[in-house]
Amino acid sequence: MAEQTAEMTPGARHVLVLGGTGTTGSRVAARLRALGHTVRIGSRSGSPRFEWTDRATWGPALAGVDGVFVVPVDGERLTRPFLARAEEAGVTRAVLLSGRGVDVPGYMGDGNPSGVTHIDGDAAIRETGLEWTAVRPAWFAQNFSEGFFLDAVRSGELRLSAGDGAVPFVDAADIADVVVAALTEEGHQGRTYELSGPRALTFAEAAAEISAASGRAVRYTAVAPAEFRAELVADGWPAEDARWYDDTLSPIRRGIDAHLSGGVREALGREPRDFAAFVADAADSGAWEPDSGTGPSGG
Repeated sequence: MAEQTAEMTPGARHVLVLGGTGTTGSRVAARLRALGHTVRIGSRSGSPRFEWTDRATWGPALAGVDGVFVVPVDGERLTRPFLARAEEAGVTRAVLLSGRGVDVPGYMGDGNPSGVTHIDGDAAIRETGLEWTAVRPAWFAQNFSEGFFLDAVRSGELRLSAGDGAVPFVDAADIADVVVAALTEEGHQGRTYELSGPRALTFAEAAAEISAASGRAVRYTAVAPAEFRAELVADGWPAEDARWYDDTLSPIRRGIDAHLSGGVREALGREPRDFAAFVADAADSGAWEPDSGTGPSGG
């Protein structure tokens, strides 16, 4: 087995972390290793290789593990058959990275690839015989430093169809802490944790905080949905992908994504990290410098 681990400790778990090189997965893997658990990274570059769309890779990746962190692939209904395979392989515990709003009809519109994946997967994990936990995070704060919004921040302008809506951005470190607790501790099984930061910010407010901490001028420009999609297509995006991105932002501009959620406190007994703490750390790390790396992406 090609896993990496700290020195093994009594009661250590053997965990497959899907998306183990991504924003959340990399943090989950690092925490598990620090606690003495064996970690197998589920990715194309992992050993053994794991690829969502190649089911032949599922069995080898699941062999010998007793826990799994499931980071789904958008646009596919693969979480359900994967969980069934995991049960057959002897996995006993699973934590699913689900999505905010999966229980809200029309949250991201009909047919949104991410919505379809999360709705089906969120339902599927509840039907398994596994010790399961589902986490439903708000937008990641790290989207500004590692993900969707990084290039725009570096360019100095965030042009999005989010209107004046607010988001309680959640730190990926908090998501990882909840996931690790659910994988390694008792008392989290059968629970759904809705995760958010401690306050909601508009994109204009987020840009202002990033500007103040980084010394870079960053502004937010609200763009009409049709114009936003057209700009993405002009930049080379397929029209369907542009529509998906706009649909994903639609709960923000409709004002239904601003509510705070108490999952971090419920799972960990502490308050979530504030966006200002994330911004300070990202600025100190050089995340917004022109020549810095983009960091991990995905789960």
